[in-house]
Amino acid sequence: MRYPLYQLDAFTNQLFRGNPAAVMPLEDILPDDTMLALAAENNLSETAFFVKLPEGEDADFHIRWFTPGTEVPLCGHATLASAWVIFNLMDWPKDTVWFRSKSGPLGVSRADDDWLTLDFPNLPFQECDTPSEVKDALENAPARAFYVPNDTNYMIVMDDEASVRAAQPDMRALKSLGNQGLIITAAGDECDFVSRYFAPGAGIDEDPVTGSIHSVLVPYWSSKLGKNNLEARQVSERGGLLRCELKGERVAISGQAVLYMEGNVHLP
Repeated sequence: MRYPLYQLDAFTNQLFRGNPAAVMPLEDILPDDTMLALAAENNLSETAFFVKLPEGEDADFHIRWFTPGTEVPLCGHATLASAWVIFNLMDWPKDTVWFRSKSGPLGVSRADDDWLTLDFPNLPFQECDTPSEVKDALENAPARAFYVPNDTNYMIVMDDEASVRAAQPDMRALKSLGNQGLIITAAGDECDFVSRYFAPGAGIDEDPVTGSIHSVLVPYWSSKLGKNNLEARQVSERGGLLRCELKGERVAISGQAVLYMEGNVHLP
């Protein structure tokens, strides 16, 4: 069997920047172990698989995301990349596409300027003591952190952007968190806030740009800064730019994407 495969750079308008994602449109969903094997073979932070749903369903497509090591409940950049493929390569007639996912309904809308906007949930978080694994992994980690139960992540707030950029976590120590990731963030020097994201237990040492963590970052920084419209940068080596808006129980996360590669996967 032959399946189409696309690779895009998301949350950027330049090749070799932003976050690479693999996208595989399917006629029918594949077995879980096959999708995991494909994600491991692609060796990118995320591979998205989606299938068209029948007319009359509550969404247009069913989407799932896999890292090289596990399935994840929510992913921003691979959803953005999937929507780009649907809008630009599949002749989608509408200005919004809706996905059914493990995190509920997710919408992506396109604007005339080529920006795509994700409609994501506003994820709750709770303050907690910083886990010992995080303290062991990151020098000068603060004593308090935030836990995101719906996305299996911890978040810590650093003193400034320079501290976020300079952070060099011990990946072996972080890996002991299992499939839980670590968000580090601070107020930005030239934008509202910056972040980085690490999830070695899920097969991702550092994710270049992570749309889904902004379901937590946006409500946090909206409250801190007293504004609903925010500009964010993920300050990984590749980097990425996101325009965000808090909309009550939802978070709008906007970005761009560029096509890098297209081909076919051959499976027995």
